[in-house]
Amino acid sequence: MHASWQTPQNIKDQYSSASICGNNRVVFNIAGNKYRLVVEMQYQAGIAWVKFIGIHAQYDQINVESVNDD
Repeated sequence: MHASWQTPQNIKDQYSSASICGNNRVVFNIAGNKYRLVVEMQYQAGIAWVKFIGIHAQYDQINVESVNDD
């Protein structure tokens, strides 16, 4: 699937359950909310950087806005 998200609203329009967070992070619920995917969006460049993927219990232990910042 190809997406061309230029704003957070573009993501919400396609995935209403996605959570828009600070630091350009978006959280996607996968498999009925069993898994969480955290990406950092670079809208102008058209890049989504995967910052975290894990089960819900692991997600509860991270800071979405800073996970995997190097």
